[in-house]
Amino acid sequence: MIFSEKHELVRKLARDFAEKELTKELLDQIEETGEYPKELLDKMAKAGFFGIKTPAKYGGQGSDFLSYAITLEELGRVSAVTDIWVSAPNSLGGGPLMLAGTEEQLQKYLVPIAKGEKIMAFGLTEPNAGSDAGGTTSTAVRDGDYWILNGRKTFITTAPVADWTIIYAKTDRSQKGSRGISAFIMDMKLPGVSVGKNEHKMGIIGCPTSDIIMEDVRVHKDDMLGEEGKGFSNAMKTLDIGRIGVAAMSVGVAQGALDEAVKYAKERKQFGRRIADFQAISFMLADMATKLQAAKELVYRAAQLKDANSPESGQAASMAKYFAAEICNEIAAKAVQIHGGYGFIKEYKVERIYRDCRVFTIFEGTSQVQQMVIAGNLLK
Repeated sequence: MIFSEKHELVRKLARDFAEKELTKELLDQIEETGEYPKELLDKMAKAGFFGIKTPAKYGGQGSDFLSYAITLEELGRVSAVTDIWVSAPNSLGGGPLMLAGTEEQLQKYLVPIAKGEKIMAFGLTEPNAGSDAGGTTSTAVRDGDYWILNGRKTFITTAPVADWTIIYAKTDRSQKGSRGISAFIMDMKLPGVSVGKNEHKMGIIGCPTSDIIMEDVRVHKDDMLGEEGKGFSNAMKTLDIGRIGVAAMSVGVAQGALDEAVKYAKERKQFGRRIADFQAISFMLADMATKLQAAKELVYRAAQLKDANSPESGQAASMAKYFAAEICNEIAAKAVQIHGGYGFIKEYKVERIYRDCRVFTIFEGTSQVQQMVIAGNLLK
């Protein structure tokens, strides 16, 4: 794809930030402590990364999905966990508000999210409702001007540090499946709200994940997001946005893995010559580069279709997420293989990449769910 000058400038901004701020020392520190530095989040907020697609009147940059994808690609090339922090306010955090928020809600919640002043989590997944999000069992019962929420959400990214969470709960238990689900903006400091332990994850160290438990939490009716009973539709449309983000992360992280593999193959010598000079290695690199380019084109296309409000954008997002996430895992595995024993050592970047990218085929719709979506659209 040939990019406009505007999008090349976006790429340069993100790449320069990543190369300057995301140093090896800092990323190693994040891995060791499990904490993402507040000062780095502040720098990303100042750079405008938390409101890339958010209109300027709501504190954002007013840019497009392609700019969002490019930014995640460049940041992910250096740090996958940084991508999680940047994607959250742009997709699962800010997305539901952009889709269904009232003007008052947008001013109250979206503005501070886009500016990096507050954190919004996305509470959809439950212990028994993962891929089957329509199986939500959390409930919301009307009581005068309030809704009383009960239930448990699981694997919620940023939950331990979130100021608010978008909660999806059943408001009409007479409806089956995904019907009768509504969305709410829940203040995490309300009585009855608690979080579980910070999960010890394989990768994406530095962005906390935990359960959210709701026990008779009173949420004001003004904090219902969108129409009653229309929450599931809001969640699914939000995930379309999120899938473009995960796809963009995947190609960025895969590019980082390929960069490391090429560099190592040129430096490492065995049997008296560079391992890059062996056909087995050079052909492996050729496959990695070709599949990565194909994945990038799918991501860029999905972003452009979303910018154009095309009816094909949902299908394109699923295709991009499915292919890019799978290819990222393949490229990361081959990068580790090319490094040999050193690829298994934490001092080498590919070891972290291999762990970080594993979740890309799982969250925001597993690869198998994407196949279901793609096939379903084909077979209508």
